[in-house]
Amino acid sequence: MNSCMLVKPEVEQRISGLMLELGIPAHLKGYQYLRAAIVMCVEDMELIGSVTKLLYPDLAKRYMTTDQKIERAIRNAIEVSWERGNGDIFERLFGYRNGTEHSRPTNSEYIASVADYVRLEQGFI
Repeated sequence: MNSCMLVKPEVEQRISGLMLELGIPAHLKGYQYLRAAIVMCVEDMELIGSVTKLLYPDLAKRYMTTDQKIERAIRNAIEVSWERGNGDIFERLFGYRNGTEHSRPTNSEYIASVADYVRLEQGFI
């Protein structure tokens, strides 16, 4: 899958900006995996329905690692985000603030919400 070829650089920059606002430090391995996953889902939202069967295996091939390491690194990045992220942007993207009675979003929910937000914002829909 040649996913990064379709999305414009400004869309990738927007995704990176959102991720930083959401509190994901760029040095985490999960940051690059999550960013790539969101880019892929911006291009093809059907991937979000097949995270374990399509998305993680595609990322694992791209980064020469395993599906399990991809999933764990993304989960870790989301946990860090949940603890450190900007509450206002969480509310805008997820409908609730981090640190509230809600549990943190799952990997799929997180990827889908950010990808959908970017798609709407950039006029993909």
